[in-house]
Amino acid sequence: MRKLASALFVLCGAWIAMPALADIGDDLNQVRRQGCSNRPGVSQPLRASKDLDAVAREWSKGGRLRDAMGRSDYRATNSASMQVSGSSDRKAVVDILKANYCDTITDASFKEIGVYQKRDAIWIVVAAPFTTPAVKDAAKVSKKVLALVNAARSKARKCGAKEFPAVPPVTLSAVLSRAALVHSQDMANKNFFEHQGSDGSTVGIRTARVGYKWRTVGENIAIGAQTAEVVVQGWIDSPGHCVNIMTPGFTEMGIAFVVDRNSEAGIYWTQVFAAPR
Repeated sequence: MRKLASALFVLCGAWIAMPALADIGDDLNQVRRQGCSNRPGVSQPLRASKDLDAVAREWSKGGRLRDAMGRSDYRATNSASMQVSGSSDRKAVVDILKANYCDTITDASFKEIGVYQKRDAIWIVVAAPFTTPAVKDAAKVSKKVLALVNAARSKARKCGAKEFPAVPPVTLSAVLSRAALVHSQDMANKNFFEHQGSDGSTVGIRTARVGYKWRTVGENIAIGAQTAEVVVQGWIDSPGHCVNIMTPGFTEMGIAFVVDRNSEAGIYWTQVFAAPR
């Protein structure tokens, strides 16, 4: 799970009139395209965000950017901030930002920008927004996870110290996906991250409850991953989760995610592997 990161930059000076906010965003995108301080340019411009404007306004009241983000409706996977006070004109402000915050301006991971201005000061926040799959795309996401898992199973690999040969593909099971959804909903609603359910249930119990008669069963869980690719790669990179993916005895798989932007993790994934009796 990627945690919110913030960097605070402050530059103070004498009181002067500040440039228009929209111009600052345009000028920073020009610097971003051209590059600076021997850093290459970035083709993707920063998108103006009203929600991130609100974060910049909240941050202007004092305290840490992380706290300002927490008091707003904006959720980010990564963020940074810049503050300038007391420059003579618009070009001077841009030159200050370019000279002091080139790394931030040309960081391709940042996608959006918010700006707030008050008298002699301007606050700028850039961020990578927290984005998740939509519920309407759940079937598409499930098929993508299945394809990625079977691609992994098709090649010999090591899961930690344990070596596995290539194994046959698994098929997607709607019943196992229901068991996965039950646990993802439980974790999201109760804001926890454990294999044991809030009622003490195990994956075997949850799978049996939805009517699946299993011979062998296993479970992977994850939080914070924003795409099918990220969550599957995370499981492959983790020895214990990798073992589940590569176990030849599993013939079917279920997958489900639940998004709760008010929770600590934001998104909760559950993957259930099994073979029927």
